[in-house]
Amino acid sequence: MKCKDVSKELIGYLDRRANSAERREVEEHLVVCAACRRRTEEFRELSSVLDQLPVREPSAGFDARVRERVAAEPPTKWFHWLIPQPRLLFSMALLVALGVWMARFPQDDPGAYRTTAPTEQEDFNAIKDLGVLENYDVVTKFDALSELISTPAQQTEPQRVERTRND
Repeated sequence: MKCKDVSKELIGYLDRRANSAERREVEEHLVVCAACRRRTEEFRELSSVLDQLPVREPSAGFDARVRERVAAEPPTKWFHWLIPQPRLLFSMALLVALGVWMARFPQDDPGAYRTTAPTEQEDFNAIKDLGVLENYDVVTKFDALSELISTPAQQTEPQRVERTRND
């Protein structure tokens, strides 16, 4: 038996309400576990202190006064359960307002699943660059950068070559 199980069975064990199998399991655990043994002793001490306190009996008219107060309560109407409480009304109104507010958020999340058909403009945007994609080889081998003005480091090398040729 674990300490968690013993703590659930401990009050029944101390009050002698547990059956013999449960008592034996608790006693076997108490032999092994010092923490549960200490807790059992604390419960026994508390029980002895509570047994020493004087028992207070209610007055003779206590029962009669309670019955009078219960009888004086107005009877509840059969439709009373239909009338919602203010806290319930407030929470329902808050829930409806939150739902309306959340529904008004834009649905332009790129990761969201689209349930509407694409419009003509979206179709056009999807295929307007199709010509470029068909000429992918031309675009990837485009030598426009080679036509740019060379950097100074690249210009010095051809000049050296020209000087060596002239010399």
